[in-house]
Amino acid sequence: MGKEESPQITRRTTRSSSSTPNPKNGVETTKATESHPPTINDLVFGGEPIKLEELISRFPGRRLQILELLRLLGPLNSPMFPLFLYGGTSTGKTSIILQIFRHLSRPFVYSSCLTCYSPRILFESIINQLLLHRKNANNGYASAKRCERPSDFVVSLREALNSVLNTLKGYSGKSSSKKLAGQINGRMIYLIFDNLELVRGWDKSSSILPFLFELKDILKMPEVGLIFISKVSPDAYYSNTGYTEPIPIHFPFYTEDSLRQIFMRNQENPKLYSSFLDVVLRPFSRITRQVDELSTAFSPLFIKYCEPLSDSGLVANEDMKRKLFSHLQPHLVPALNEIFRVQSQPYPEVEAKQEKAKRKSSANKFGGREAFEEIGFHMSTSAKYLIISAFLASRNPATLDASLFDSTGGSDNRKRKRKSSEKSIEKKETAEQELLMKGPGTFPLERLLAIFQCITSVSESSLDEDQQNNEGLEAGNGDSGLMSDVLLQLSSLCNANFISKGGTCPLEGSTRYRATISEDLALKVARSLKFPLSKYLYRG
Repeated sequence: MGKEESPQITRRTTRSSSSTPNPKNGVETTKATESHPPTINDLVFGGEPIKLEELISRFPGRRLQILELLRLLGPLNSPMFPLFLYGGTSTGKTSIILQIFRHLSRPFVYSSCLTCYSPRILFESIINQLLLHRKNANNGYASAKRCERPSDFVVSLREALNSVLNTLKGYSGKSSSKKLAGQINGRMIYLIFDNLELVRGWDKSSSILPFLFELKDILKMPEVGLIFISKVSPDAYYSNTGYTEPIPIHFPFYTEDSLRQIFMRNQENPKLYSSFLDVVLRPFSRITRQVDELSTAFSPLFIKYCEPLSDSGLVANEDMKRKLFSHLQPHLVPALNEIFRVQSQPYPEVEAKQEKAKRKSSANKFGGREAFEEIGFHMSTSAKYLIISAFLASRNPATLDASLFDSTGGSDNRKRKRKSSEKSIEKKETAEQELLMKGPGTFPLERLLAIFQCITSVSESSLDEDQQNNEGLEAGNGDSGLMSDVLLQLSSLCNANFISKGGTCPLEGSTRYRATISEDLALKVARSLKFPLSKYLYRG
């Protein structure tokens, strides 16, 4: 939801939106920076303060989170515990906290671990904002202070915070009772750390993460508030070191009603767009609840939906709605598949054909491994077998696992089942076909690991040959090597949207997964491993 509204930032230039410069107004921004020297007002979100009712109306389905954040931030100049905002992508975490500070007009420092991709850059970004220091050609684009270690950062941070707090105390005494745009309200300063989950991939992350959580106890300054924003839950950051645990605030994915309210905002023809959402919202929301992905999918579909209309401002009646639906229907299935499609060729169509011809001509030089090159991205051997296992678990009924993955390939089982009546066989086939018609199914972790172990044990000879011919793909020694990092690979595949992680089954009490890859990609992965996927795929 962070992209649904782009408020104009008149003073503050340290937001994530300013990290992607606009070439059209780059000269104007430079002139504005030179003409407007940084002041203490730059620590406030630019623009007119907004009222609470407007804040809540801008974010449908987030009333509870907004009110809870306001309660935890507390009255003016009141100390607070660290906060931990977490939730999936495009759930409004960053947008809401920034708009709350716009509503409160309180000073804060925002740093994203996406743009500040190392501890030193993160530390110096915070110090630069507190000291009102801007990198430019005059200072050689250097930071105000160099912070190589956390200890250097603590010393510089204390000095910068004391300087800002002293300025705020003098500023609050001179401020008038009337609340103006950009005027600082209060004598507290808040540090916001966004995209905190990326710190886990940094060097020395095992020491940086506890340090950030301990920062409140290290500083011992009640005038400083800490706010962490992450896409993963607090469970991923547990540490043996003692620190004040931040208060978690969860941002769940939007409900279907909330998504409707979001997409209905600022529409030129609300009735026409509402009829469009009646068609597309429910099937698409079953696949993803991310506003950015849905917005990307809906934009071309709405254009197709309006093609039969001579005027987009018309109000469609029931007959016209049926006509519009019939026109849009052939485009729905390709659009649904496009959401989770992994592009195997990032090149233009002509270049892709030329590249494919070159690979075929040089296939013999590389031992006939052109199938691996067609994938278009690197993936370890264990990850390939894991994604094949997930694909089979999603496409095959669970009742067929024993017959498909036994040591004899299921031939003995088929002989024993000849005595079954034709009626029972027909019922079983009908039930299995109904499962296939429902699309990729979900499966527990235990079933995924069982299939993974079966197909890797069957393909041990292929794995040994693969490890000898391709040194770039290291899967370890035998099956034990593959099983050693299977959970880590599963997490990576979930993050890359090859496998989606669903909710917990109330009957089984375990998390369920679903493979989101197409059969075409699964076949390419299987060919790269010389694995007979069609032999294990149930076709009904």
